[in-house]
Amino acid sequence: MSTATHDGLTRPEQSPDTPPARAAGGSAAAAVGGRFFNGFSHVFLLVWAVMVIYPLLWVVMSALKTDSEVIRQPLSLIPAKLNWDNFARAWSAGHLGSFFLNTVLVLAGSVTLTMLLGSMAAYALARYEFRGNRLIYYVFLSGLTLPIYLAAVPLFKGVYNTSVYFPLLGPNKHLMLILVYVAWSLSFTVFFMHSFFRTLPNTIAEAAMVDGASHSRLFFSVMLPMSKPGLISIGIFNVLGQWNQWYLPTLLMQSVGGEPKNQVIAQGLIELSVNQGYKSDWSGLFAGVTMAMLPVLVVYIIFQRQVQSGLTAGVGK
Repeated sequence: MSTATHDGLTRPEQSPDTPPARAAGGSAAAAVGGRFFNGFSHVFLLVWAVMVIYPLLWVVMSALKTDSEVIRQPLSLIPAKLNWDNFARAWSAGHLGSFFLNTVLVLAGSVTLTMLLGSMAAYALARYEFRGNRLIYYVFLSGLTLPIYLAAVPLFKGVYNTSVYFPLLGPNKHLMLILVYVAWSLSFTVFFMHSFFRTLPNTIAEAAMVDGASHSRLFFSVMLPMSKPGLISIGIFNVLGQWNQWYLPTLLMQSVGGEPKNQVIAQGLIELSVNQGYKSDWSGLFAGVTMAMLPVLVVYIIFQRQVQSGLTAGVGK
């Protein structure tokens, strides 16, 4: 069909349901680009998954090999025989049982104190306005910019000087390592929880104050339960970071009489790898590494949904 225009010419009539040619071409190009991007992202994620899973699988399978297989066939994943006795030997002869117990004791104290002190400081900085608020907050943030290696010498000397007056805070003491872990983890805990507390609604806090709740009651009974997703997320991060920490224990927790009296799991793996003289127990070393990383993987797999919800909770509020 055609329509007449004011100049006497006739032009074909376009159906309202027919999209313009340019729009059709643009949508087709966008569809092709979207498929290409999706394909590229899937390939990238597949390659990344292989890069992450293969080393873990290689460590686990190497823990089931003999020493000769580990040396002669290092890249082979399938051992000729599954040697489960490597785990028993690493646990008993390598004293991993003592290392695990010491690590659990240290983490129970350090993570609890870090979560308590960090959440209290973050709540005060996020919900109350007072002079020096931003200065204190930036002081905490400055701890994220300084690597722990810069404080190695003063930290080492400070611990030994403190032990003269406070023996429980000296080297080779669990309480000392707990306090150092708390100081090391406090900056990121305050930074994370500060952002989370700012997303919580003010109406509930105001209602609690109207009902007569004190500031401490408001924090422990109202605001802290509301921040449960954030607490779980930062708690998992602290557990993972402190469990895998090796520098601070190696620096401050020295061997006592050659026995693993107070050492943690990171030092246990060092004992298995370098403190055996001329004897090499590679299969036992891989078994120890497998047992050391297993609790971390289990904790993350169990709480991965809580970690994701805690990281995204502030976005949706």
